[in-house]
Amino acid sequence: MKQIKLCNPINKDTIQRYALFVIGLFFSALGVAITKKGELGVSPISSAANVMSIRFPQLSLGYWLIIWNCVLILGQILLLRKKFQWIQLLQIPLSFLFGWFTDFGVWLVSFFTPANYPAKLILVIVGTIVLGFGISLAVIANVILNSGEAFVKALSDTIHKEFGNVKVVFDITCVIVAVLLSFLFFHALKGTREGTILAAVCTGFVVKFFNRLLQKPIESYLNRSVQPNS
Repeated sequence: MKQIKLCNPINKDTIQRYALFVIGLFFSALGVAITKKGELGVSPISSAANVMSIRFPQLSLGYWLIIWNCVLILGQILLLRKKFQWIQLLQIPLSFLFGWFTDFGVWLVSFFTPANYPAKLILVIVGTIVLGFGISLAVIANVILNSGEAFVKALSDTIHKEFGNVKVVFDITCVIVAVLLSFLFFHALKGTREGTILAAVCTGFVVKFFNRLLQKPIESYLNRSVQPNS
């Protein structure tokens, strides 16, 4: 897994990288919102929050995602204890941003109602691409992990297992929890369907594609922008 560098928070490079991270956060949230509109399920890490938002609509999907992300941050603290880096508490305001961005994205796509299954499937595909694009920007920014990946890293470091393997188990666990919640509340599969599987399988490939396409030009731009004028 790529090592995240914790940059000096006052220099220009760090400001630009956090700005890029926030842009990536926006597109990730928009991808979740578009996928949700397809009504075939959302990405694994958002699936439990999606079910909760359907059962308890008094809180929006965005706010359930905020709650879920804060639970994951608490999990990191419990796992790492003294090894927890307090700068990682920046995940909290960023989690709020992600939740607000998600609700804004839900509002943006609210005008469109998919009329049939192919239209729903197209929304899931488009949402997955947008989600992967956003994750790619956040990875290229290289400043902080999102709460989901940070939790997986904390768990993998604690149990001394490879990050990728722990990530797979974590995603599967998220889907299982969402399915159990769905049957508990609705006695049927709701909020977690084939779109969740599609997002789980395809998001990584989309991220890799955008990383190959964007990393060099973005890094080149960031490096040029912080060089002193000659």
